[in-house]
Amino acid sequence: MFGMGFGELVLVLLIVVVVFGATKLPQLGDGLGRAIKNFKRAVNAQNEIEVAPKNEAKGALDDDADRASKPAK
Repeated sequence: MFGMGFGELVLVLLIVVVVFGATKLPQLGDGLGRAIKNFKRAVNAQNEIEVAPKNEAKGALDDDADRASKPAK
């Protein structure tokens, strides 16, 4: 795995336990798992931005312009 042997993996794990403490490891793992899950969801999701077709958007703008040009009663 990444060109590292068993000894190197144990050493890295030992350093992580010393730095973060044994009580924080489950929280770190949970946070990392959620981050990876959200990243995958964001990458695979379709764009959620919906754009109205030109004729519908223009019609809405024309209606607003007509209202603005008429005097208020």
